[in-house]
Amino acid sequence: MSESSVQKFPRVVEVVVEIPSGSRNKYEFDEKSGVIRLDRVLSSAVFYNFDYGYVEDTRAADGDHTDAMVLLEEPTFPGCHVWGRPVGGLRMHDEKGEDFKVLCVAIGDPLWEHATRLKQVSPHRLREIEHFFATYKLLEDKRVEVFGWADLNDALTVLRVDRERWKAETKASSQAHNRG
Repeated sequence: MSESSVQKFPRVVEVVVEIPSGSRNKYEFDEKSGVIRLDRVLSSAVFYNFDYGYVEDTRAADGDHTDAMVLLEEPTFPGCHVWGRPVGGLRMHDEKGEDFKVLCVAIGDPLWEHATRLKQVSPHRLREIEHFFATYKLLEDKRVEVFGWADLNDALTVLRVDRERWKAETKASSQAHNRG
């Protein structure tokens, strides 16, 4: 699926999983060293109820890759690459500012292959995800505001903008390297 999936961006994205579903460990990709590191263990009595990571070759406004959640039946592992189909996104604000998280379904999971829009995800599942993000930093004295769900078109727009930002950054970095 590699070459054709790349051509289908943003309707198909490559998500690099940092945190598998069921974990309280907060792992983050360290771009400078190219490894996934343990950032912290969540202080609240909550766990990720989805696989969490980032969309390859994107740069969000906060300087990180675009955040992504992946719904699939079984958890993967840190560093696993998953082809995902965006269905919407969660609008939030945290200590770094605006924070949009793209919600995807795993293309390789037959239990989610039907889902192409946010309305095909259980409303209860969406509330669970919102609740997780509203509470996961409470005991760390960090404020998070959850503003609600965005539809597929909003998620695709964020992905396009973040891909263009990544391309511009990569081009500028390449030009600076060639001059140096």
